[in-house]
Amino acid sequence: MGILFLFYAVNAAIGQSELDIPIKKSVNQSTLFGIGTMYLTDTYLSPLEYNGISLSLMHERLNATSLFNDKLLLQQQYFLQTSSTENPIGNTKTYYGNLDYKINGFYPLLKNQSFRLLGGAGADLSLGGIYNIRNSNNPAQLKASTNINLSVLAFYNWKMLTFRWQITSPLLGVFFSPEYGHSYYEIFVLGNNKGTIHLGSPANQRGLRNYITADYPIGNLTLRAGYLGNYYHTDVNNLITSISSHQFMIGLTFESLSFGSKEARKNEWLKSVYYE
Repeated sequence: MGILFLFYAVNAAIGQSELDIPIKKSVNQSTLFGIGTMYLTDTYLSPLEYNGISLSLMHERLNATSLFNDKLLLQQQYFLQTSSTENPIGNTKTYYGNLDYKINGFYPLLKNQSFRLLGGAGADLSLGGIYNIRNSNNPAQLKASTNINLSVLAFYNWKMLTFRWQITSPLLGVFFSPEYGHSYYEIFVLGNNKGTIHLGSPANQRGLRNYITADYPIGNLTLRAGYLGNYYHTDVNNLITSISSHQFMIGLTFESLSFGSKEARKNEWLKSVYYE
């Protein structure tokens, strides 16, 4: 009887100890490679639409925060995209490159056993350019912008698959655009940069990122594949820029724990190879 009582007491103590351990949510990270098509129009360089192949590399990090009673999720995306496009008759090329960083915070709006819906907002910073090999006086066009974005994020679990759908669109921001015939020599060397910085709104700047993925575990790895559609359009200074791409994305995702050296030193269940 005494042995039985001791057994239950030890189990109760272990259970209580486990309950006292704080829940540490893991960080979801992924790196994906993309390939697809791009459609590009920039009337500063040419009135024609160019199209061709587009390649991209995206790294994403999604983690929990302590904000709003531990309910706010923080998403960061690093996106590098390049393309080589041709005009309709195929006798000249335009090259495009862009580096984009997005950060969004998401708050849960709806949740049940298999579905979650979150709404959020954030900011982005984008820097890139377009180069037309035929032009001699003004062969290149700088693309730079920063925006405040609205975003919706949804997850759906079905058997071994996890689906994600995210839509992001700029609301307000600032972007760069010269006037037609306004050379970069005038802007950056002579200092004639009046009218090149513009307040962006749906009236002169529109964009949409449509991101759909599916995760499937394979052994110790998780495969992520999906579709990424990007659309960006500006209309200012009698110049129109339209950049759209459709890409198939594929890569790997993994879960990790994120903690500081203070946590690693004070918790028995957290061990660091660096701070031990």
